[in-house]
Amino acid sequence: MEQKSLFENENNQPLASRLRPRDLYEFAGQQHLIGEGKILRRLIEEDKISSMIFWGPPGVGKTTLASIIANRTNSSFINFSAVTSGIKEIKTVMTQAEEARKIGQKTIVFVDEIHRFNKAQQDAFLPFVEKGSIILIGATTENPSFEVNGALLSRCKVFVLQGLKTEDLVKLLKRAITDKRGFGSQTVHITDEQLEIVAKFANGDARNALSTLEMVVLNGEVSSGGEITVTEETLEQCISKKSLLYDKNGEEHYNIISALHKSMRNSDPDAAVYWLARMLEAGEDPLYVARRVIRFASEDVGLSDPHALEIAVAAYHACHFIGMPECSVNLTQAVIYMALAPKSNAMEIAYETAKRDAIKELAEPVPLVIRNAPTKLMRELNYGKGYQYAHDTEEKLTNMQCLPDSLLGKEYYRPTEQGLEAKYKAKLEKIKEWKRTH
Repeated sequence: MEQKSLFENENNQPLASRLRPRDLYEFAGQQHLIGEGKILRRLIEEDKISSMIFWGPPGVGKTTLASIIANRTNSSFINFSAVTSGIKEIKTVMTQAEEARKIGQKTIVFVDEIHRFNKAQQDAFLPFVEKGSIILIGATTENPSFEVNGALLSRCKVFVLQGLKTEDLVKLLKRAITDKRGFGSQTVHITDEQLEIVAKFANGDARNALSTLEMVVLNGEVSSGGEITVTEETLEQCISKKSLLYDKNGEEHYNIISALHKSMRNSDPDAAVYWLARMLEAGEDPLYVARRVIRFASEDVGLSDPHALEIAVAAYHACHFIGMPECSVNLTQAVIYMALAPKSNAMEIAYETAKRDAIKELAEPVPLVIRNAPTKLMRELNYGKGYQYAHDTEEKLTNMQCLPDSLLGKEYYRPTEQGLEAKYKAKLEKIKEWKRTH
């Protein structure tokens, strides 16, 4: 039995609700889960649903998958809102589910925003999930490892839903224009380029994309014959942005992120902030920019200023917590810090040099002295024999060989004299001198 209030499609509902996919064939994206032959698709089509949690950003299909399950399952289907339901309501429904189980009737309980349930509320589900009285389906935008009771989480399969790709959203928007549940009964003139702008502006969120399209169409120019034309001016007004989005083939996207990276590397904070603004005002995902800044903090700053990585990671978390437009100032702080920080590419050189040797020497055995020896046989084979525990020495150093014989004497990390790295260089030289003399 499905709760109709969650999934009904009335003509006066928003476009996103009217166009909610009715089956997996209309579902946009998530092919890693619901593509032909994929595990979630098989579970839904064969009505073999077990307790699970859908984890992903807003507007990627968590509730829609629940509605598809509700339409296909032979089970009783109950929706819970973590915002309005308390322990009393949970226990009442659980008692009904237990009675239904005794007569062979399955009950699926869908909990939207399960991360909003406190521990006591989540605990109320646990015994009924364990006994099989209910099949629990939770939806969350937060990491379930931190937000869902560990005992409950261990009994649920977690499916990770991803932000929709631009091409998925464009396909969805085109269907909204032609589908009679959308604007199919009207004549709407909107270009592919305009649809792509709406899709990119939505940033992976199908609900946002459809809501924006609805606003754009409803504010389009209407001819005497009733045809609707979406103009560039209408589009810019509805998304509150100029059409600064990257070009269709993606070249400008990479050009501008390259410009940001090289401006920071060249210690030019003004240019760096300009290119940052170009990206954010064009609708770029701030988390994408933040990830690139994190990379820069190690690739171009490294140990010349170890604090740079902390600043970059903090900016990423700020973007995650508050989003645009508020997080623009957090990214500005991080970008200017990177531009002004001393520069060293020693981390990048160290890894790339080591990577080349690692690929060439994949079969090189680990020296016996630093192998783990958890079993008697391993000890008899001299695993770990002669291992020197650095903490037992006064200098906290030993002359033990840790590289394979073929790479003995190799130096990957070559510190510079920039910033704090000069201090680490002096320390490394002392360590190497000690090992040479011992």
